[in-house]
Amino acid sequence: MEKRQSTTMLIVSLFISGTIFVQMALYAIAFFAGWDMKFNLVDVCHSALKAIGMSSLEYALDALVIYTLLFSLWKLGSQLIHTMNMTRKFQQYRENKLTIELNKQYSTKKESILVISYPVPLAITMGFISPKIMVSTGLMNLLNDEELDAVIYHEMYHQKNYDPLKLFLLSLCASSMSYIPILKWFNQKYRIVQEVLADNLAIEKQATSMHIGSALLKMLKAGKLDSMPFVYASFADTSVNYRIEYMLNPLKDSQIKIPVNIAFKSFMIFSLICIFFIYALA
Repeated sequence: MEKRQSTTMLIVSLFISGTIFVQMALYAIAFFAGWDMKFNLVDVCHSALKAIGMSSLEYALDALVIYTLLFSLWKLGSQLIHTMNMTRKFQQYRENKLTIELNKQYSTKKESILVISYPVPLAITMGFISPKIMVSTGLMNLLNDEELDAVIYHEMYHQKNYDPLKLFLLSLCASSMSYIPILKWFNQKYRIVQEVLADNLAIEKQATSMHIGSALLKMLKAGKLDSMPFVYASFADTSVNYRIEYMLNPLKDSQIKIPVNIAFKSFMIFSLICIFFIYALA
């Protein structure tokens, strides 16, 4: 059920955002290149505003398009820069011996786990194309072998599922299109569901929830890691209390219910955009 929920949230978010992004990109290209693009959504909005005597609002529409596209480009650029900077920084604190040992222990085909010399407990997965698991010596000193296994299995789920990339896309959609509130809700709930699924993999691998649960409690007592300026999947940053409760009672109803008011507002906004597009095609 959780897997189906997360897939649905991802697809719906990308569909809503992709539809709007494509139209805005076409509009921007047409504006700067002087092309006459028929059936463009924003052009239809302009025509509709003029028809009802509100032509001055077309400037606000232009501002919205420019803001959305520039904000998206800025966020993508800053994400790539911060990720590259942090990757270089992590490499400076690399523990070669422990890195080699962990990669051999978990039979990774390439070096997908990096151990860094850092006293604070840290377990994250970062990177878009080839995500890597970052584990600190502070974490290894805090946990016993079984708990460390559980954390690694948890992060391997994020790595195999390319969660850093998916989380970034959802975050980008939610922040650049805040006028569609369901995108923010999807972004928040998707993170929770993915953490539960990653926990489930660790539980399945070890045939018990004891080790992943105790690792979460130890990380919780150690304190929350300061947020870093890029999107990543972290072991102990998201809904720890909910995950522990889920482990204690795995048979409870895990269905995430979409809030009606947020869904209705988002549906109305998106439907209005679709109506303009259908009108243009007609």
